[in-house]
Amino acid sequence: MAGLIGRKVGMTRIFDGEGRAVPVTVIEAGPCPVVQCKTAESDGYSAVQIGFGRKKWTRSPQAELGHAARTGLDYAPRILREFRVGTGEDLEAGAELTVGIFGAGDRVKVVGTSKGRGFQGGVKRHGFAGRPASHGHPMSRTPGSLGPGTDPSRVIKGKKLPGQMGAHRTTIRNMEIVRVDVDRNLLFVRGGVPGHRNGYLLISK
Repeated sequence: MAGLIGRKVGMTRIFDGEGRAVPVTVIEAGPCPVVQCKTAESDGYSAVQIGFGRKKWTRSPQAELGHAARTGLDYAPRILREFRVGTGEDLEAGAELTVGIFGAGDRVKVVGTSKGRGFQGGVKRHGFAGRPASHGHPMSRTPGSLGPGTDPSRVIKGKKLPGQMGAHRTTIRNMEIVRVDVDRNLLFVRGGVPGHRNGYLLISK
């Protein structure tokens, strides 16, 4: 089924019927207009392109405004994404998807961009233990010796080393929707999701 594009609002907690605190992430999802429908006959696969948010008119290219105008929108969505759909689903361009397509207890897949941490060492990036910490070791967080000896006399590709950490597309599957607020377009998902506050997310079953 088609999913939704959302924005991470933040984390909080809610209480279930037995009084237990449940940590949840609040996601503002939709309403998402269906901008384009792709079919197997015309495009080779079945999918829908949906939008989220809106760009300022002065910052919207004419091509994006024209693409959105075909479905009756008078603005260009801030973000466009495709979702594959089954053959039995009949969505038309111009339809609007809301959080009502989900229900409490549903299991969803959430895709986002993880927080960027910049250039980090092996201890923080990969969880290395580090060197001995006693007696003021001069290089307590360095990775140490890396490459083999005479053969092959180089560092093997894929070795865990310091480098850029985070800012990757991250997918978390089988997340539980605890509550759906249709009036405010909010989803309450158990646990944490990738990315920083106000980051964009893709939610699908």
